[in-house]
Amino acid sequence: MKRFLSLMTALLVAPVTLADTIAVVNVNVIPMASESVLKAQTVVIRDGIILVIGDVDLVPVPEEAELVDGTDRYLMPGLTEMHGHVTGTGKAQINRLFSLFLANGVTTVRGMLGRQSHLRLREDIAAGRVFGPRLITSGPSFNGNSVSSAAQGARMVREQHAAGYDFLKIHPGLSRDEFEAVADAANELGIPFSGHVPVAVGIMGVLDKGMATIDHLDGYMASLLPPNTDSSGGYGGFFDVMLADQAIQGRIADVVAATLAAGVGNVPTESLFEQVVNDVSPGDLGNRFEMRYVPSDTVRQWQRSKLQTQNERGFDPLVAAQAIDIRRKLILALHEAGALLLLGSDAPQIFNVPGFSLHHELQFMVAAGLTPYEALRSGTTAPADFFGINTGTVESGRIADLVLLDANPLEDISNSGRVHGVLVAGRWATAVELLDGLE
Repeated sequence: MKRFLSLMTALLVAPVTLADTIAVVNVNVIPMASESVLKAQTVVIRDGIILVIGDVDLVPVPEEAELVDGTDRYLMPGLTEMHGHVTGTGKAQINRLFSLFLANGVTTVRGMLGRQSHLRLREDIAAGRVFGPRLITSGPSFNGNSVSSAAQGARMVREQHAAGYDFLKIHPGLSRDEFEAVADAANELGIPFSGHVPVAVGIMGVLDKGMATIDHLDGYMASLLPPNTDSSGGYGGFFDVMLADQAIQGRIADVVAATLAAGVGNVPTESLFEQVVNDVSPGDLGNRFEMRYVPSDTVRQWQRSKLQTQNERGFDPLVAAQAIDIRRKLILALHEAGALLLLGSDAPQIFNVPGFSLHHELQFMVAAGLTPYEALRSGTTAPADFFGINTGTVESGRIADLVLLDANPLEDISNSGRVHGVLVAGRWATAVELLDGLE
């Protein structure tokens, strides 16, 4: 789904090794154009583009090349975080955020809650003035507070389009008239819109208007309720977790077929949902390795949020487990039907540390029934096709947005998190360099 114009490649500034030519020598290549591993290869990158890939004994290494040892390692395309947030534009904040993403092999981020300063940041990344992954940014969100009427919503669309944002972010609270006015204006101008499903509109309403992506599987649980149910589904709690025991699972096929027919993608952010409602204790989640990169007061806030959700009146752990099962079935059904699935975790958000969270998301995708290769496609080839960017596979002529892993993720998806280093536009940095000093 090539809804976005191709964007300039984000360049990586220090700490990096900078060279016009880089050779990754004796590496196992996971091309992602197919489920295969090309063993003992040399990959030569010049000016940020993959120049040649071939047998280590046959491909000459240019004398001027910076060498990266790929022995017993695996080279694959960099990952795309399809639901990320740029939380500020201060230099220290940006350095920390982007270092976390890149150290985890995330080379493109779709920022889902934009502001005017992100437009300059996007260009600074593309020009190499700021260290970070490629940034694709929405404007400020369309929601019940920012939109006061259908006419004002349409005007807001025109303003964001003129400002140069890549897409529009839909948040809860829009009336049907307001949403339709926003969608019609966006479709007329050719600017995509993504995000939540307004309660007043429902799944079928956003599918009818050609939403680019539905995020969080928002609205799907309510769409499975019995006929003649209140269209809002009543109060369902965190992404309708409390409605799961009323859902008719036999209706999954119908809503999946409608999604496929509409050509609408989904960014499930399953890690966000499951970590909030599952039976893993807040203490255990707060003790994860990556929490060392998050301020302790933020970790405590995330723990309180989980407790607050699970102590809410009407919350039932058994129903929550049922909700997890239904969402996993939705993910697998969407995939098996051929509907577009895109990898995203909603980071930084509750227990989702930027970069690290995307590897948890991959594990949840596999738990839903996808193979490791299929899950990895949702974060590599699928986003590249969606945006129309010349990335997503390891092939000659492709942009060199790549990640070097210490183990094979096709054998065990958790190996996606064993990042040795990252190449962004032909510039090399190790994970150790990127994370140094961030704790």
